[in-house]
Amino acid sequence: MAVEAAGDSPATAPTPGDTGGSAVVAEGELLWTPDARRVAEANVTRFADWLSRERGLRFHGYDALWRWSVTDLEGFWGALWDYFDVRSETPYSTVLGEQDMPGAEWFPGARLNYAEHVLRHERPGADALVFCSEGAAPAGMPWEDFAGQVRVLATRLRALGVRPGDRVCGYLPNVPQAAIAMLATTAIGAVWASASPDFGWRGVVDRFGQLGPKVLFCVDGYRYGGRFFDRRQEGRDIAGALPGLEHVIRLPCPADGNVPAASHGESLWDEILDHPPVPAEGFTFEYVPFDHPLWVLFSSGTTGLPKAIVHGHGGILLEQLKLQTFHMDLRVGDRPMFFTTTGWMMWNFLISSLLVGACPVLYDGNPAHPEPDVLWRIAQDTRATFFGASPAYVDLMAKAGIVPGERYDLSALRTVMPAGSPVSPQCTAWFYGNVKADLWIATGSGGTDCCTGFVGGVPTLPVYAGEMQARSLGVAAYAYDENGHRVLDAVGELVITEPMPSMPVTFWGPDGDERYRRTYFEDFPGVWRHGDFFKVNARGGCFVLGRSDATLNRQGVRIGTAEIYRVVEALDQVTGALVVSLDLPDENFFMPLFVALDDGVSLDAVLERTIRDRLRREYSPRHVPDRIIQVPAVPTTLTGKKLEVPARRILLGTPVEQAADRSAVADPRALDALADYARTQRDYPLAAAAA
Repeated sequence: MAVEAAGDSPATAPTPGDTGGSAVVAEGELLWTPDARRVAEANVTRFADWLSRERGLRFHGYDALWRWSVTDLEGFWGALWDYFDVRSETPYSTVLGEQDMPGAEWFPGARLNYAEHVLRHERPGADALVFCSEGAAPAGMPWEDFAGQVRVLATRLRALGVRPGDRVCGYLPNVPQAAIAMLATTAIGAVWASASPDFGWRGVVDRFGQLGPKVLFCVDGYRYGGRFFDRRQEGRDIAGALPGLEHVIRLPCPADGNVPAASHGESLWDEILDHPPVPAEGFTFEYVPFDHPLWVLFSSGTTGLPKAIVHGHGGILLEQLKLQTFHMDLRVGDRPMFFTTTGWMMWNFLISSLLVGACPVLYDGNPAHPEPDVLWRIAQDTRATFFGASPAYVDLMAKAGIVPGERYDLSALRTVMPAGSPVSPQCTAWFYGNVKADLWIATGSGGTDCCTGFVGGVPTLPVYAGEMQARSLGVAAYAYDENGHRVLDAVGELVITEPMPSMPVTFWGPDGDERYRRTYFEDFPGVWRHGDFFKVNARGGCFVLGRSDATLNRQGVRIGTAEIYRVVEALDQVTGALVVSLDLPDENFFMPLFVALDDGVSLDAVLERTIRDRLRREYSPRHVPDRIIQVPAVPTTLTGKKLEVPARRILLGTPVEQAADRSAVADPRALDALADYARTQRDYPLAAAAA
């Protein structure tokens, strides 16, 4: 496959120590070009060669390959099935039956299992994964132990009565046991869901309570920032609020090293695994239809409870094989690391690197403890080849004057993927000036909704400052104007015009199909509207510019406004609340909370502390606002819907008359209060934000 911009050596990069803030880096400035060897060895090049050899298809450059992938859906996805040697108990009748969105029917007739495709990479003498935690050196977990525990746990879950379609949930940190529990669950056709233990009991029950799990895995506690957080009471509260729960399996993590005995109705992790080994040839995977539920990921809960997004075995299998192989360029034995918790889709993404024979690096702890560059030290010690980072983390490094490339041996590192929030030109350039000059920056953006990247890296293309290299294969992503027309070099709504196998099967619950349709297909019938502002330039470079809806983005994790309202508006003194998140320059953000209070009540230190403490305790530290401001009223429509998007526009400097129709607002004073705050505040740079 010819690559239009490939060269023989890396392009000139910023000088070491350059943070991006001391030198002007223009959007679209060429920062790096892959050399001929990297292009030739890239997985996407090998796929193009295979298509030429096996299918008689030849493409001049990545753009031509992408266009084929989104116009010949059956040809592309059918080719992936063969290229990756997907195993199915029964053959499929056609690649794509019904093609309408929602409701596309992929590979009808196939029966397969996601976990089998992970465990088929079991290799004696090799590590399945590497685990690190605060204060502990990285340790590899051999495949014999990892796969053996998956098979034993799956066998024990079957003995506990877990059947295909039953739900199993994990309240667990990013530790090997979480990956083992997920794979054991999915190996027997049960449905997995997880949440991280930094979530309070209420946030977890909001999620798990929708699923009616039969089994709950929960941890006693976790360490973060040098402190131990006891979660035994939260675990009991969660278990007590889940009707139909039959078994609790506790993972000890005691502060003092003493493991309490299991309580009534509980089993300890080691007790469950106390079972004779189950050899690979003696274990039977549960083969399920292509769209059989694999796991449930949760939306941010902007309106009501978080939506329980159901993904299927086959869709996630194919999509992750494609993503990890072509857009992360991972190979057998590679070591990818990405700081994440089990409550973020990036955990599912990281564990899915096992599908291509990679060895993921898991880290449980504070990414800035005991020193702010601890993740780079881990990258050195584990010989990581792929490093995921958020723009906020890069900003922390830049402000601290840390130059990882001078402090650590990062010679094994080939790729960095910034993700989680919009990436500026300065952020892209920082890596070249502070990590290494010959580095592929594979900036990506996607979502929990499809558990993949819509746009991202292509190892055969150049890297331009502030741009994502291209739209991902098989993703028909475009920018739409308000009339549903495609626009180029202009900001519009991110839409997807053709179905993808990893689009949700449904939302969990009796009206799940209808809620799914309303969420993504109401604005443009038959076209997926994602809820991000999006731009594509003439060369195919992409820009995801923040949410076009009311979802909050804190530290790369999406948060629903409804979760915050449930806590704040439950307080007797509060009559209304409104929260927004503002994307600011240099990958910063600011999240103010506006509260309307009963007559005669003022926002004092006691009430403010109560609000912050409850949000932190019942949900997570990420739910705590940066500032709380009292207002006479919060803006709502005449029917009571909160005007979150217009409020954000006002706070970024848009005149009230352009942001909202006063005649449609229940109390226009609410808009004026926001405008007054925006004009007089000193919390963020209004002019820069508005620009």
